[in-house]
Amino acid sequence: MPNATQADQMRKGQGFIAALDQSGGSTPKALRLYGVEESAYGSEAEMFDLIHAMRARIIKSPAFTGDKVIGAILFEQTMDRDIDGTPTATYLWDQRRVVPFLKIDKGLEAEADGVQLMKPIPGLDALLDRAVAAGIFGTKERSVVNAANPAGIEAIVAQQFDLGRQVLAHGLVPILEPEVTISIPDKAEAETLLQDAILKHLDTLPEGTEVMLKLTLPTDPGHYRPLVDHPKVMKVVALSGGYSRDEANAKLAENPGIIASFSRALTEGLTAQQTDADFDTALASAITSIHAASVAG
Repeated sequence: MPNATQADQMRKGQGFIAALDQSGGSTPKALRLYGVEESAYGSEAEMFDLIHAMRARIIKSPAFTGDKVIGAILFEQTMDRDIDGTPTATYLWDQRRVVPFLKIDKGLEAEADGVQLMKPIPGLDALLDRAVAAGIFGTKERSVVNAANPAGIEAIVAQQFDLGRQVLAHGLVPILEPEVTISIPDKAEAETLLQDAILKHLDTLPEGTEVMLKLTLPTDPGHYRPLVDHPKVMKVVALSGGYSRDEANAKLAENPGIIASFSRALTEGLTAQQTDADFDTALASAITSIHAASVAG
């Protein structure tokens, strides 16, 4: 069973989830935005050392606490590493009161029927066992909707819920993330199809079961209210999806009951070259603005 104190924080906490889960493919871009060029590292191992140092700097910053950041999503390597000699997930909860999640997907298949399903996840049960042992509360798994295609959207939601059941069987809470690409012309139509499919699949979950949902901020404000209010949904969180922090915060504030789970929009403006004081000030400002948008309404 999920940790009851952590579950209560997810349901009622006044804050947002930090997405610190850039994986191998997105790490060079994340480091570049942080002011670390590819010429600064000569191997994948050095690259991952640098991104872990960035994540540790964020997590240890004075503003990064459960008062405003109620959860954080980690990359598998981050879960396996330490912060000041303490395993990352343990450090997050014991030192910062931030609930730890683990990104478990291994990337996307080629597009079919307007969507990109998740690739197979070999060894998933063993990974979920490791996550439980490490003190992880839940997981996150991402797939992508690129068109308002009913067959594709049904396939993407069915896959998310199948994986969600596997996660739930390990006593973890899944964050199901069928992301809708923000630039598609039929985004609003895709969001209607997506919500209908999610509601249908929620009805198949056993009573007393809860999942979380991570969704693109909708074209029509308040569109996902039926999901926010659903008894089998612990929390609906929003990805920034390519919007700037200001745009994402403005859209988030129009959707009461949904909180942020931002990645790039959280780290926007942070650089390796900043002094710790400047870094902490910039991060505190970002956290304050995302928190305010998350609790608006």
